[in-house]
Parts: sequence; structure tokens; C-alpha cells
Amino acid sequence: MKKELVMTGTGDALYVASMPKEYDAELGEIADYIGTCDVRMTNLESNIEEFGDFAAAESGGTWINTPPADFDDLMRFGFNYYGTGNNHAGDFSTHGVLSTIDELDRRGLAHSGTGKGLEEAGAHAVVECGGQKVGIIAFTCDFNNAMKAGYGTPAMKSRPGVNYVRSEKIYPITKEEADALEKIAKKTYINAGHEAEVKGGFALPEPEGIYFFGGQKFCYDGSYPTSRCNKADLARITKSIEDAKKECDYVVVLSHCHAMRRDDPEAAPEFLEELCHACIDAGAAAVIGGGKHQLRGLEIYHGAPIFYSLGDFIYQGMRVHHLPADFMIAYGVDKDASAWEGLMARSQGGKIGLQTKECNFLTVLPRITFEDGKMKSMEMMPLSLGFEREGNLNGLPYHAKGDEGKKIFDILNRLSKPYGTELTYEKDMIVLK
Repeated sequence: MKKELVMTGTGDALYVASMPKEYDAELGEIADYIGTCDVRMTNLESNIEEFGDFAAAESGGTWINTPPADFDDLMRFGFNYYGTGNNHAGDFSTHGVLSTIDELDRRGLAHSGTGKGLEEAGAHAVVECGGQKVGIIAFTCDFNNAMKAGYGTPAMKSRPGVNYVRSEKIYPITKEEADALEKIAKKTYINAGHEAEVKGGFALPEPEGIYFFGGQKFCYDGSYPTSRCNKADLARITKSIEDAKKECDYVVVLSHCHAMRRDDPEAAPEFLEELCHACIDAGAAAVIGGGKHQLRGLEIYHGAPIFYSLGDFIYQGMRVHHLPADFMIAYGVDKDASAWEGLMARSQGGKIGLQTKECNFLTVLPRITFEDGKMKSMEMMPLSLGFEREGNLNGLPYHAKGDEGKKIFDILNRLSKPYGTELTYEKDMIVLK
């Protein structure tokens, strides 16, 4: 007998503060829609802790944290899985990683993407529904080295952190331009440190056709893409998918990537397409992407959906409770200033930043039906996060209908056409043909 499985996944829940009472009805409509699905996933782009310890020296851009009591509101949407593999996972160092894991465990919620070591961070979570098992793997392509989870050895403990995928950028230039860089390098000694490391065995020489200059790589023979995945990380991720498939009926991947193709923020970089295709080839049934804070295209690859970015599901970046002295000093305000004063300094009084662009407040909530291991159908609820709304309603999602929903359809349809994806807009919903 054929079995159906329905799943949904959202963009980034950058959620830090409780929701106002006047949002209840809109939350209820979305929660009801999410509740029609068996697997209900979101990317938790925050830490869960009480500000009881120190902030990390580096953050994912802003130090993001959610007090445990405020997390209750996010649970009202009804998610049964939370991805933690993103660029804010290490904002409060190791204790923030562990505090978030402990809180999700305490509440009995499935999660993946961070762990007490890379063994755990790279493993799949399991959501069981109707006798079927769904394995979910999460990773980020954006991180600093201090955030990376690490394997243990017989002599050393595993390092808590995030499941990560490295990539490298390679800038295409001509041979004449490479020769010009070589002259500059000889005059300025900009490559002297790197050359010394290669001679000393602390770094590898660049392959033929690649020129190193000031910490960046350039290609002058046309043999390399502008970006590509780290081979070891790609192999590690695909093996984790294959391992999950051995015990699960379905495997889903949550990816997190801010990088763009050249200067186009709407376009996924080559390495992300390479990575997502490899995930499907390894057995994943879907890839749900976030990170860029705006929509990117939908590709149907070998019958499986790849959302290169669903943007934001919740955006409360301007409601952060507290920020460390590092943030204040960087933007020229007193170290003891309020978080709001620091955010106003960075945004030049609210004139620049993510909160000033409507594209960061538009997304879709997919409802994907699978049958016997394959996608059968998909529809998407257009969501607006209230770009024009003021106060605490700003950044919270509601079902965008009529012309507002059609605008979101037009954006997603335009971005998905290069992948050959055909969509229609019917009764305030977006439908995959």
C-alpha cells in the first residue's frame, strides 16, 4: 500500500523576542497550515540561553540570542524539528551551542546541525510519523573557525560546534592580468608570508592555472568555476546522507548559505548548486535552503525540490535584547550603551541594513507531499513579514493574499525559471506544475 508523507520547512527563524497578542490570529492561520504536515521544520537562527555567560569574539554579524521563556512563542507554530546549523550558532561560544542543545533536548524537540562534536553535529535527527522515519541533516556554509565542530581522538575530546561546509572562491582573470599581479606581488611582498609557509611545509602550493595573491585565488586559464566545494566536506556530507538512508525512509537536508554568485544576491553560487545536487544524488528527498535573507530560485533536480533560499520566516534583527562591548566599540558608541543604540549606530539611524529592504520580508511556506519516496505534489503559501508594519509586528509572518501574494509569486517564478521550474498562482497559493 502506498504511503503519503507531507512535510514543510521554513526559511530562517531569526527569532529573539516574544510576540504581541494582536498577532495571535495570523500566527494561528500559519500554525494550522503547518499542522497539516507530518514533518514540520524550521531553521533556528539563534541561541537559546539567558545571557549568563560571555559572547564569542566573533558573531554571524549580530550576536543573536533568545531567552528560554520567549522560545515558548516560537513553539506555537507547531514545528517538530529545529535546524541549528547556521552562522549564528557560535555567537555565544561553546556554552551557547551547548545551552541551545540542552534546551531543545529538555523540550523533547528533534534538532541537528550542532553538537558536542562533529560526530554529533553532522549526524541526522529523526522525526517519526505514521510508521515512517525521516532523517534530517543541517549544515552551514558560513562560519568562523572558532564555530567549527571537531572530531575527538583517543587523546582529545570532541569540540562542540556547528556542522560546516567549506568552499573556495576563484576569481577569473587573464594571463596578462596574472602577470600584472605577479609584478605587484614582487614589489609589495604581499605573498611573502604565504610563500614562506609553502617552503616550510605549512601550506600547499597552488595547482597549475591558479595564482595566489594576497590571500585570494585567481584562475587565468578558464579551467575552474568561480566557486567550488571543499572535497573533504562534500564527501562527509554525502556520506552522512547515505548513512541516514540506511535507517530512514526519507532524508531531508537544511542548508544555510549567504554567498552569492558574483555580485547577484538573488543567484546561488556555483558551489551551492554543486553541493545541493550532490545531496540529492546521495539520496536526499529535498534540500531546504536559507541564509541569504531573501528568496532564491526553486529547482526540481531528478524529481526532488531544492530551495536555494527561502529567505526569512521571522526577522527580529532589530529586537535583540543585548549586544556585547565588541559590537558597540566597532560602531563608535559607548560599550555600555543599549542594544538599540548600537543597532541604530550600525544602521545609520535605520537607513541601511536588512530591515530596510522589502525583499528580506517576503518568503513562501512549502507543503510538499511525497509518496513511495518521491515528490508527488507541492504548493506554497506566500508569506509577508510585514515590511511596512511598525512595532513588534514587524518581522512576523502572515499569509500574503491577493496582489501581495501575487508579488511573491512573481519573484519566485522569475528566480525559478532559469532552473526550468514552472509555477502557477491559484487561490492565494503558489503551485508547482
